[in-house]
Amino acid sequence: MHVTLRRIAAPAIIAAGAIALGAAPASAHVTVTPSTTVAGEYAVLTFAVPHGCDGSATTKVAIEIPDDIDVVTPTVNDGWTVDKSTEPVSGGDDNQRVARVAYTAKTPLPDGYRDTFELSVALPTDTGRTLVFPTIQTCKKGKTEWTQVAEDGQSEDDLDSPAPSLTLTEADGDTGASEEQASSGSTESSESSDGLAWTALGVGAAGVVVGGVALTRSRSRT
Repeated sequence: MHVTLRRIAAPAIIAAGAIALGAAPASAHVTVTPSTTVAGEYAVLTFAVPHGCDGSATTKVAIEIPDDIDVVTPTVNDGWTVDKSTEPVSGGDDNQRVARVAYTAKTPLPDGYRDTFELSVALPTDTGRTLVFPTIQTCKKGKTEWTQVAEDGQSEDDLDSPAPSLTLTEADGDTGASEEQASSGSTESSESSDGLAWTALGVGAAGVVVGGVALTRSRSRT
């Protein structure tokens, strides 16, 4: 039994290790995770800084905002001070837009530790467009410019310091149906799990009865 379990588990462990190794390079980059990518919607963008600069602690993270994002609200991070740099909105009026958000560490973030920074933004309305957020990570010694953009046919994995980016998508008109399907699937899964549980209990009970009968016969023979 133990040998069989080991034979079954070994491929799964190897596969999991391969997945982890494959994900390692991407996780080493400064990344952005949007709460939504739907064009025209408000989104919370979470920028993650996973390490320092060649072992040096991080002291500042500056995020450049794409030109067609006019509404930006940074989230306060207790370990950092935050500054917004503004510029006139294109068109010649007096309105200003946030062009850059910079977080400065109150205490340098040691290498080997990560932190995140959240910006609430109004996404542009043109679907299919990729928004790029060039980010400068300054450390006690040196800095890393996360500003590289993949060209056509090129993968971000080929870049040393890719800029965080996201692609705008259309609203999903089947959201309600998807939620209903997900709920239905969850119910069916639950029912299936309950059925398996009751079956297991029945088999266990039968085993107890059979064992009891065998024990009684054994005692009567002795």
